[in-house]
Amino acid sequence: MRQPLSRELGNLLERGRDRQLRLAVTGLSQAGKTAFLTSLVNQLRHAGVEAQLDLLPAAREGRLLGAQRLNQPDLGVPRFPYDPGMAALRESPPRWPDPTRGISELRLQLRYRPARQGWFTPDIAHLTLDLFDYPGEWLLDLPLLQHNFYSWSQSQSLHEGPHRKALFKEWLTGIEHLDPADEADEAKLATLADAYAQGLRRAKQAGFSDLQPGRFLLPGELDGAPVLQFFPLPTLSIPQETLEALPDSSVYATLAARFRYYQQQVVRPFYREHFRRFDRQIVLVDILGALNAGPERFEDLSRALQQLMQSFDYGKRSLLTRLFAPKIDRLAIAATKADHVTPDQHGNVVQLLESLLAEPLKDLRFADIPVKALSLAAIRATEAREVLHEGKRTPALKGTTMEGEDVLVYPGDVPSRLPQAEFWQQQGFDFPSFRPMLSTSDALAHIRMDAAIDWLMGDKLA
Repeated sequence: MRQPLSRELGNLLERGRDRQLRLAVTGLSQAGKTAFLTSLVNQLRHAGVEAQLDLLPAAREGRLLGAQRLNQPDLGVPRFPYDPGMAALRESPPRWPDPTRGISELRLQLRYRPARQGWFTPDIAHLTLDLFDYPGEWLLDLPLLQHNFYSWSQSQSLHEGPHRKALFKEWLTGIEHLDPADEADEAKLATLADAYAQGLRRAKQAGFSDLQPGRFLLPGELDGAPVLQFFPLPTLSIPQETLEALPDSSVYATLAARFRYYQQQVVRPFYREHFRRFDRQIVLVDILGALNAGPERFEDLSRALQQLMQSFDYGKRSLLTRLFAPKIDRLAIAATKADHVTPDQHGNVVQLLESLLAEPLKDLRFADIPVKALSLAAIRATEAREVLHEGKRTPALKGTTMEGEDVLVYPGDVPSRLPQAEFWQQQGFDFPSFRPMLSTSDALAHIRMDAAIDWLMGDKLA
């Protein structure tokens, strides 16, 4: 017999007292999601022992007792590969964990002593933390839910930079004389779709971020399926009403049908099954990589993030919204790889990140959604040093490049605002990619992971 609504609400309230938290770690490809999740699990498991978490009150006060992995609720989803990631970091020489190739989950149980003791407060409390990992390429698809095929094709006309165009030259040549009203030729469409996918892969290698559809980059089980044999028509000059009246066998109707199928059968279930049920979120941004890659890539990252931030449901959480309409009620936005610039530049990195996401941040703050911007290094790859030159001390970084060369470098100054033309013309900013530092203890060295953990879940450990 079904319980009355009042009792269901009461049961939900009791479950809320058990402290459950579902955290979305969000970021585009190469933003550092796998490294962040590996470090997050590592820091929580070593809290109170070796982990340096001074900015997390529960750890600093000795109230956070540690964490254990639990069996995850969905047995059909692989477990996040924490152990292989840690094994990679402990190799000689150490290497970064393998990038995410599919969906994975991990459930942790944190044990802590509540800060305030009372008649109804237990001596030891628990927080169940659910973590979710996925390829950053698939995240790029969420903005597609806001489009139909016509509007998506129009949006792709924004990508007019010369470097990006050159990477899609073969595909652009192929669609130059493609008439949307012609009878669809399956073989020709498949060839053009493959050329488009190759352009996306080249663009990813070149450092671009706004790449749709994301499954073209990492198709998984959809590799070779007709659902991935479509592409935009960015030069359409025919009214939408005219195009939608074309026969089902036309080029336009065929591409539009495949786009709708992809949207409804691939993207929407991914969003519904995973992203709609999160409580908290951190968005990881490789802003330094984009800055290093030049103005066209930097603008491309900005456009991708602006679209992405519109795909999530933010709002204040209450008992009723938890029951009927889950929303993300706290957000962190983090610039990753903070250890790739000297400590004196970290403040500029945060200011640049806030400038890059100025419009979404304004909307979030207007809606009274708690949001924090910070810079961090989930797993340190360098150490801060100083170089004495002509009697003056200059900050520098000591690290090992991916090629195995030990270097002492100053990567350059990071602008505190969106770069103007003169910055790109006179740019002296350049940083190499570093190997992770060989850990001297079981707890990984980091920069401001404790600040991120405190913002995302510190109130749950009070």
